[in-house]
Amino acid sequence: MKDTFDFIIAGGTLLLPGGPVETDVGVRAGRTAAIGNLGAASAAQRYDAKGLTVMPGVIDEQVHFREPGPTHKEDLESGTRGAVLGGVTCLFEMPNTDPPTTTEAAINDKIKRATGRAWTDFAFYVGASPENAEQLGTLERLPGVCGIKMFMGSSTGSLLVADDANVARVLASGTRRVTVHSEDDMRLTERAGMVKDGADVSMHPEWRDVETALRCTQRLLSLARAARRRVHVLHVTTAEEMDFLAQHKDIATVEVLPQHLTLAAPECYQRLGTFAQMNPPIREARHRDALWKAITAGIVDCVGSDHAPHTREEKARPYPRSPSGLTGVQTLLPLMLNHVAEGRLTLQRLVDLTSAGPARIFGIANKGRIAVGYDADFTLVDLKAKRTITNDWIASKSGWTAFDGMGVTGWPKATIVRGHVVMRDDQLIEKGIGAPVRFQETL
Repeated sequence: MKDTFDFIIAGGTLLLPGGPVETDVGVRAGRTAAIGNLGAASAAQRYDAKGLTVMPGVIDEQVHFREPGPTHKEDLESGTRGAVLGGVTCLFEMPNTDPPTTTEAAINDKIKRATGRAWTDFAFYVGASPENAEQLGTLERLPGVCGIKMFMGSSTGSLLVADDANVARVLASGTRRVTVHSEDDMRLTERAGMVKDGADVSMHPEWRDVETALRCTQRLLSLARAARRRVHVLHVTTAEEMDFLAQHKDIATVEVLPQHLTLAAPECYQRLGTFAQMNPPIREARHRDALWKAITAGIVDCVGSDHAPHTREEKARPYPRSPSGLTGVQTLLPLMLNHVAEGRLTLQRLVDLTSAGPARIFGIANKGRIAVGYDADFTLVDLKAKRTITNDWIASKSGWTAFDGMGVTGWPKATIVRGHVVMRDDQLIEKGIGAPVRFQETL
């Protein structure tokens, strides 16, 4: 009897856990059901992937979509739409919305808002605060929650846990890995006079300097070790932090961003002005080089986008009244594929950074690899395609990217979420199929 599938991807080069294999993959009920030669099988839908590379669905574990709150910048629909155009199948959204996501009611509200509108699968962080510290162990277990997010330095929004006593309270509540924005807020306050009356935006990495980042990461790891709590340090930017984090891999995982891997000061500030402003800042080339060395050495566990949109009018304000943040969810994969094309990392390492790594860090159920029984999440890419990133391609309500005009080699050709083709050849196809991500600890 002939095998029957809902969907077959035929003839692509699958990036399997053991390496690339040119073969077929069959899907039933949203899960990968078979891997191998399926030429004799029947399917309701078939995708000819000859000449394409089939990656596990890309997971972006750090985005800011501004809903509820200032949705003129972004909302859950527009943000996830940009994600699938960029090859992302699953994402985790941050809590610094308005109001902040610090309660069960706020989590449920976000899930309700995303249901029927999201193009990708999704989960939400609960924001840590001094007011909810003791409730975090309960909140982190709610359906649709990917974990706790703690801001140790002031950034966009009102969430802040700056002092050691309150950081310790957050780390003492719950068991899942705590995700952290690591900049020392006390040092930021001490040095704010450098820019508060106006300055050139090139002062941004001087104000938020290496010591601001390193001091906070050292404090965090000391407190995490005392609490016996795993932490995930976001958007690491400095050579000094990478040297330090390398000694604490038993308790700390590490994220880096394409922005920090691609741009460098002072050139980015001379060319882009406040449109290069983000927290932590883009730094000098020595730090960018150190991030790449940390990827090669295995210190880095994943790459996220830190998609943080603001309108052009807001970004054009004089520094420091200009808000920090760059769009990124749509450009994450094209930028990283271009780095593959230029020899900075292998495809297998890219898969680890964008799929297997996030799944491992957060304990995601049935995502992060192409394997029988796993969700049928696939990102199909053309490794030879030469394209130019443009503002016109960006789906974000903000309508701009710091990489406008940049030529890249490698491009997402299709985004498939649990067997649903949601993007093909830059065209959006099936809307609103996104669902809350499930986690191993909450099965």
